Amino acid sequence: MDPLSLAGRPINRIGYGAMQLEKVDRSAATAVLRRAVELGVNHLDTASFYGDATVNEHIRAALTPYPADLVIVSKVGARHIEGDFPLELAQRPHELRSQIHRDLATLGLDQVPIVNLRRADQGPGLIASGVNVVPIDDQLAELIALRDEGLIGAIGLSNVSTAQIEHALPVGIVCVQNAYGVLDRTHEDELALCAAHGIAWVPYFPLGSAFPQFPSPNDHPIVGRIAGDHGVTPAAIALAWLLAHSNHIAPIPGTRSIAHLEENLSAADVVLTADELAELDGLSQTS
Repeated sequence: MDPLSLAGRPINRIGYGAMQLEKVDRSAATAVLRRAVELGVNHLDTASFYGDATVNEHIRAALTPYPADLVIVSKVGARHIEGDFPLELAQRPHELRSQIHRDLATLGLDQVPIVNLRRADQGPGLIASGVNVVPIDDQLAELIALRDEGLIGAIGLSNVSTAQIEHALPVGIVCVQNAYGVLDRTHEDELALCAAHGIAWVPYFPLGSAFPQFPSPNDHPIVGRIAGDHGVTPAAIALAWLLAHSNHIAPIPGTRSIAHLEENLSAADVVLTADELAELDGLSQTS
């Protein structure tokens, strides 16, 4: 399978989302991260608000000196707080800058290769109100300044609409992260727009989530049957469908388990038949 270009750098099509590593200790995180790199993962997604920078620190401890081909992608727009829901929005330009500096310090980098602006105009998750209702142009201006200063290499977007992507195109957006998967294609128009402009589409929740509108494809009987036919997990089939659906898709499934990591990465070797693709295409709850 041919690699995908992300900010001019080739990445293998399946990356790794590190958010779940906030729930494990350093030893367990190190084992998963090093195994991911051994298996060819060179696209790593993180954020300073994952576990109050704990995930960044896990990454630094496990992978420095960083492999030359590793593309680390962070995101800004929130910060960690203590409590039952340990996250709050931080959307103002000076807060975005502060988050970048924290990424640099905790990852041990001079430049974050790519930074995604996580907008909060819509769910899932927190929706902006009060001081967090910030014009996207103000946020993009700050990220452009950070790029001009060399503190970030490129700019992406997360949780955005078609209109917002179109508006940001002159900035040189390199990737977009939106919720997307075999059972949920709400953002198909956004994917098509990104593909038309050579922008990488990096779906989050590709295997479902705790949010009820994003069910797990692992539990779908058709996905399960096709998985059985190929001798792989349902998760591998869901990821293989993404890879087959568009050459611009680069999923970043996350896990705390080396076994699940290996199962997810096996999706790159799955070749779905035309009939299987047609069946999976018909599963979307929103198409």
